[in-house]
Amino acid sequence: MNKTFYWKVWLRPNQLTKEEDNDYVAEVSTTGKTLRNADLARLIVESGSEISEETILSILNRRDGLVLGKLQEGYSVQDGVSHIAPRVYGNWTGAVPKYDPKAHRIGLDMIETAETRDALSHIGLEVLGIRDAGAYIGLVTDSATGHYDGVITPGDDIIIEGRKIRIAPDDDPGTGIYFTLDSLTDHAVYKVDHRLMQNDPKKIIARTPALQPGKYTLTIVTRFSSGNHLLNEARTLTYASPLTVKP
Repeated sequence: MNKTFYWKVWLRPNQLTKEEDNDYVAEVSTTGKTLRNADLARLIVESGSEISEETILSILNRRDGLVLGKLQEGYSVQDGVSHIAPRVYGNWTGAVPKYDPKAHRIGLDMIETAETRDALSHIGLEVLGIRDAGAYIGLVTDSATGHYDGVITPGDDIIIEGRKIRIAPDDDPGTGIYFTLDSLTDHAVYKVDHRLMQNDPKKIIARTPALQPGKYTLTIVTRFSSGNHLLNEARTLTYASPLTVKP
């Protein structure tokens, strides 16, 4: 089948198979910002809708609230893009199993609809090459669950893996690990102030601050380069995937 769209991807070392020297995973090169309801409302108007942008935005926001409410009640929701279904993660043991927030996690399964699968079938990939093996954050794992799906637990450790990520120097108040809340109205920044359990060039074990529920961007600010050499100016490394704190 001829492809109509092409995603540009970079290849980077696979952090899950560190023993392999020639194993890579693809990272989509994003071409713009994340689209939000306000952007979708504008695009609908630009496509020819006679309904005002403000009205469309109000409908989209109301729709979001309705979907979230029904998911909280345990409903599944399907639209033209995805099927969203409630799911509980974790194992249950004992004659009378009880819910344990530390062992069980409430989440959602999101599955493509037939329309979405058809749309994806028209996408090809353009490999841009192997991403520069400089400093980068490759993988974040929540030590409380062992999962690396982007969900983290406040008050527990996360394992950050990558290259040249060591926090250095220790006495520079500007260097460190930061979580920035991704919200339309709030961009609060939280710094890890607990002593790092491990601080190496390829792995850091850090205590997650007491974050409120929401999505966060993880950044590392460091002057580390290699060996005992420090950069003249600190550089900022940003994890490509958002991290989520569940309610």
